[in-house]
Amino acid sequence: MYDLATRCRALALLAEGHSLNATSRSTGISRAAIRGWATHGPGMSGTGRTPLCTDGPAYPYLLGLYLGDGCLSRNGRGVYALRIACSNSWPGLIDACEHAIRAVRPGGSVCRVRQQGCVQVTACSKQWPTVFPQHGPGRKHERHIALEPWQQTIVDTYPWEFVRGLVHSDGCRITNWTTRLVGGEPKRYEYPRYFFTNVSDGIRALFCETLDLVGVEWRVAGGGKRPYSVSVARRASVELMDLHVGAKY
Repeated sequence: MYDLATRCRALALLAEGHSLNATSRSTGISRAAIRGWATHGPGMSGTGRTPLCTDGPAYPYLLGLYLGDGCLSRNGRGVYALRIACSNSWPGLIDACEHAIRAVRPGGSVCRVRQQGCVQVTACSKQWPTVFPQHGPGRKHERHIALEPWQQTIVDTYPWEFVRGLVHSDGCRITNWTTRLVGGEPKRYEYPRYFFTNVSDGIRALFCETLDLVGVEWRVAGGGKRPYSVSVARRASVELMDLHVGAKY
């Protein structure tokens, strides 16, 4: 069984343009193993466990939820618990989170741990760090957060699922209003907009880069010394977000 660093080095060679044969010769790893990692992510196939599934739309959605409101914790037996905190206000989000976990980890159990104001949607596996390599000591905003090449490929394939996961974790859709004079009389005018707020520079950058990919205009909101929010307010961009993301429910 190859460790995570070895698998990621092999995938990095592929991302740099090396062929499957050249990568196999350079690393001494079989073509079949490298092909499997490139397709599904650097999971632990060949260990007798069902590999986690990262090649569909559920994974980038779950990745967005994890980056926003998720964490991994390890017990003494080397098993990791994935926990995604979902507000009680959004029962549909709780269901969507559970469905995504079941799609990425087929056949595994998922439980809901109720806490004050939220539900921790939880599933255990030794393989979680292989598909969430952003896991590490300390808080996410205190360390560098970036996608591995194989993750970026998946996000490029399913960008809206990644955006939806990030918005469902640390974003919202609200309705602003203002008044305008129409025929000399003040008239209330309402318009929707999306916000995404995260202290991590890396996570905000991933959100904005993916918005660029799908043609959504955005701007930094809040200003000052704490520009932690991203706003989407242009009508055409809000319509795109409504079509592919929508409000939490």
